[in-house]
Amino acid sequence: PDLSGYEKYGLGNVKYNISRIHVTAVEFPSASISLIPGTGIKLVIGNASLTIDMNWNIRTWMFKDSGRSTVYISKVFVTAIFSTPLDKTGHTSISLISCRTTSGDIDIKLNGKS
Repeated sequence: PDLSGYEKYGLGNVKYNISRIHVTAVEFPSASISLIPGTGIKLVIGNASLTIDMNWNIRTWMFKDSGRSTVYISKVFVTAIFSTPLDKTGHTSISLISCRTTSGDIDIKLNGKS
């Protein structure tokens, strides 16, 4: 979904809109799944990366600008634990018990008129 809103900075509001958000690349160079007896499943993703392209525009009382942006997020690490109990019908269900995510680097390239 698109993101829009405003933030108050210094002498006025900054209105922004981010649209046409597309994930263009995802890499999982290191991923593993293991069983945790009596609990469920542990998923570990290491050193992942993600590239996102989007349109943006910004407006203040002094100026306005718009353009395209590419965001590259790297050194992403995720550890998630899922429980896998049986439901009332005897089918396995899955629910997230815990999740920890860290990212190391974020590179943002803005291309605009200004």
